[in-house]
Amino acid sequence: MDQESRDGDRVTLNQLRAFVVAERHGSFTAAAARLEVSQASVSELIRRLEEELDAVLFHRGARRLSLTAAGQELVPYARRTVDAADEGARAVQSLGSLGGGTATFGVLRNADYYLLGNLAQTFHRRYPSVRVRLVGLNSAATAASIVAGDIEAGLIVLPVDDDGLDITPLMRDEVFYVSADPAAVAEPVTIERFAAARLVLYDAHHGWRDPTRRQLADRAQLAGVRIEPIFEIEHVEAALKLVADGVGDTIASGAVLRSPALPPGLHAVPFQERLFDTIAVARKRGRPLSRATRELARLAQDAISDVRGPAARPSG
Repeated sequence: MDQESRDGDRVTLNQLRAFVVAERHGSFTAAAARLEVSQASVSELIRRLEEELDAVLFHRGARRLSLTAAGQELVPYARRTVDAADEGARAVQSLGSLGGGTATFGVLRNADYYLLGNLAQTFHRRYPSVRVRLVGLNSAATAASIVAGDIEAGLIVLPVDDDGLDITPLMRDEVFYVSADPAAVAEPVTIERFAAARLVLYDAHHGWRDPTRRQLADRAQLAGVRIEPIFEIEHVEAALKLVADGVGDTIASGAVLRSPALPPGLHAVPFQERLFDTIAVARKRGRPLSRATRELARLAQDAISDVRGPAARPSG
């Protein structure tokens, strides 16, 4: 298969839907309202589509979006694709739909950065009679909850203790060292220099059971150094604000660093031995999923597919 064919395979229905609705309504904000997602999610879907097609689709800056020549070429095909998908979905749903039950699913603590923030609304809009229980936990806790039977399945970051789990990796997202000091990110960071830095680390409750921290602790042990943060806090957003204020440095995934909500003045650099969060879907081994949870898991995996791509160093 040639490169052109491979590129086309990565264009997703969600990307085309965001493009069609943005063109129809004239702005990303209006498209977000129509699709019941955040404006940042629509912008990210369009950015991914333009990246895959290697073409700018909209003229930005005006009060109303307008199509470029490439956008004008794409729009009739995109409309037909979206319409055909919707018609197919309606045809299948007419044969039988989810009329009840409960879907239980664990989502990532940083769900919004992976276009998962509106998962519940999307599911409820399609299956209004199904009860939904979405649990946002650290991945270590999500894995334990699946094994215990508290939830049926969920998205997790690896590594976790996987006894009793079936795990399917979905994507990798690179983890970067983040600082407000440009000199601190002049070159890739070694584990020794990381351990010596003034660190602000998040996921304070789960600490070194957190999968990303667990990888760092293993590296530090092999290097004969200890990682001792000066500040531990629960959420990545709070940690990044402290870093922007000069309290210390932290880590963050590429999805977080590409967010429009990232505080200004932050800089990122990879680790010398590159570090990745691997996002996976987990379920209890030997236990079939209910139809409702299986559908919820499918929607979550579709959202993850829209941010999946080659790891790239964030700007800044």
